[in-house]
Parts: sequence; structure tokens; C-alpha cells
Amino acid sequence: MLQIAIDGPSGAGKSTVARALAAQLGCIYLDTGAMYRTVGLMARRAGLDTHDDAALAAMLRDADIQVRLTEEGQRMLLDGEDVEGLIRTPEVSMAASDVAVCPSVRRLLVAKQQEIAASNDVVMDGRDIGTHVLPDAQYKFFLTASPEVRAMRRFDELRDKGQAVAYDDVLEDVKRRDEQDTTRKESPLTRAADATEVSTDDLNADEVVQVIMALMGRF
Repeated sequence: MLQIAIDGPSGAGKSTVARALAAQLGCIYLDTGAMYRTVGLMARRAGLDTHDDAALAAMLRDADIQVRLTEEGQRMLLDGEDVEGLIRTPEVSMAASDVAVCPSVRRLLVAKQQEIAASNDVVMDGRDIGTHVLPDAQYKFFLTASPEVRAMRRFDELRDKGQAVAYDDVLEDVKRRDEQDTTRKESPLTRAADATEVSTDDLNADEVVQVIMALMGRF
């Protein structure tokens, strides 16, 4: 099976690039961040402390979290409900970063991710794909961009969705999530030793895909 791991901080363009790369290669694109967002949404709905591993573990024992891979893309199902449109808010984003620290959450979702990758050619993006989820992936890339550029991308995305947000608040969220992701004890955000770093500051998604394809010898 072909496995391509794309890691990097929030807003570096991982999901957009991974989705486009998968389309070009005819692979499945697995958005692992959406899986953590779904758990974050569930925890918020239940009124749980998103740092409480024991409470989250108890919640997940009765949870039905499914990844539906369709021709139109990935859809997240929570107890049969399609929650794809509910997991992209700043609040759920922060909750996702919180629950991603918890070992019980990571064990469950990593097992699901590895199961999918074992039987499909995949492009997978996240925080620890190359270091933990798919350590033997044939290709590994680490996308980077400055906090300011990443915050502006997120700001534009939320504004396009009709959400009233302030750029300074989005920038603060980006910096706070970076701090959480890089300092957590459970699989922190870090570049795999054998991953190629690609800066996306001055490149659009199509250009990043072209760079990656060239690095893979496919372009």
C-alpha cells in the first residue's frame, strides 16, 4: 500500500494539499484532524472537561465514531449523525487540540487510522502521522508557515463561512494551539527525521502539490 504522511502545524495547508495530492494520485485522503474534532465536539456536547482522560475514555466506550469515505470526500459520523458541518468552528478546533493530548483518545483514533491505511493507498495529514501513525510511510512531508500567514488563512476561511471573527483572536488561537501541539506529552507535533520540510508561506495549494509531486518524482 502507498502511504504518504503530511504533518505540520494548524493552518499550514495540510488538508487542502493532502486532498489535492490524493486526487492526483488516485489515493484515499484521510483527514485525521476531523476525527479529533469529532471527539472534541462530542466532549463539548457532553459538557466534559476536554483534558480529563478518564472522562473521555468513559465517553468513548459508548461512542460510535465512523469515517465515511465518499466520492465527494470524507464525512464524519457521530452516532449516525453527519457532523462534518459542525466541527470546523474555533471552539471545536481548540477542543480537538485538547482531546488530542489524551492517551485514550489517541489510542482509539490512531487504531482507526492505521486500519484504513493497511488496506488502502492513502494520503494522511495530521500532527504525528510520520512520527507515530505511519512511521514506515514511503513519503513524509512537513509543511510549515508563519503564525501570521496561517492565522490569515484561517481568518479568511471562517469569514467566507459567514462567521464573525477578529484576526487578532484567530492569531492568538493559532499560537495557543501551536503551544499545545508541540508541548503535549502524547505524540507531540514534530518533524519526522526522514520528512522533507516544505514552506507554504509564499505558495498556494496547487504550487505546494507541484513541489511535493516533484520531490516524489511524479511530476
